[in-house]
Amino acid sequence: MRWDDFRRSDNVEDDRDSGGGFGGGGGFGLPMGGGGLGIGAMVVLGLVGWALGIDPSILISGAEIATGGRGGQYQQPYEQPTTRRTTGAPKDQMGDFVAAILGNTEDTWSVIFKESGQEYRPPRLRLFAGSLPGGCGLAQAAMGPFYCPTDKRIYIDTSFFNDIRVRFKGCSGKACEFAEAYVLAHEVGHHVQNLLGILPKAQAAQRAAGDKVAANRIQVRVELQADCFGGIWANRSNQKWKSIEPGDVEAALQTAAAIGDDRLQKQSRGTVVPDSFTHGSSAQRQRWFTTGLKEGKVSACNTFAASTL
Repeated sequence: MRWDDFRRSDNVEDDRDSGGGFGGGGGFGLPMGGGGLGIGAMVVLGLVGWALGIDPSILISGAEIATGGRGGQYQQPYEQPTTRRTTGAPKDQMGDFVAAILGNTEDTWSVIFKESGQEYRPPRLRLFAGSLPGGCGLAQAAMGPFYCPTDKRIYIDTSFFNDIRVRFKGCSGKACEFAEAYVLAHEVGHHVQNLLGILPKAQAAQRAAGDKVAANRIQVRVELQADCFGGIWANRSNQKWKSIEPGDVEAALQTAAAIGDDRLQKQSRGTVVPDSFTHGSSAQRQRWFTTGLKEGKVSACNTFAASTL
């Protein structure tokens, strides 16, 4: 992937030196009894959802609907710790890469929004190591990257990129850069959904769904659309910057397949339970990323109108 010429975003907040492991925080505020989710269930959800673009506010909300818990309600940390946060483009190699990809998504989506007479307001991205309190509770590395609609931030522990290579075997070599960019573009896709009003409607539909299976089906459509939006970014960025190199798309598709719900469930439990999917199957993730990459327009990514995914 060619990214040296990408503009570096100033919307990066680097908390990797803050130490992590904060005390006194409330995390997601999940109930410990009365039919709600306990901390163990939260950890399980984090591990099962260790994939591209988990949004804890939606995933845990959907799970709690089925158990009668307080879905979607968060208990903020009681005390925000003092951190050594730096703002702007980081100077290390990984931080520079993240700032470059984020900057390119900003430039790309700004053009797309302008074409429809709208203004793109970019998200902020917070790098952390281990754990970090944020707008959706306590961000932890085990959750994978996620977008928090409450504070309009993307949270990412960059160790996840190593997991793509090693744990999920989603890519290898230099082509992993494009797969990593796909991870970031997927999260930015959730921000685009938020700006377009799609995400709030999906969350409301999940709360009204009444059962976990129905809520999960909505969640799958949210995630597949974010995959498709990631494909749009790749299409439009490549048109202007010629950023895609041979093997890049294959690496992204391999990563999408590696983190499909069916693949992860087969590896973890030996069986596949489609009603519990939250991100979509390997084939679905590949299909919708490819759709965005091929079409390059938002109208092609209406996963909510698709009769079959």
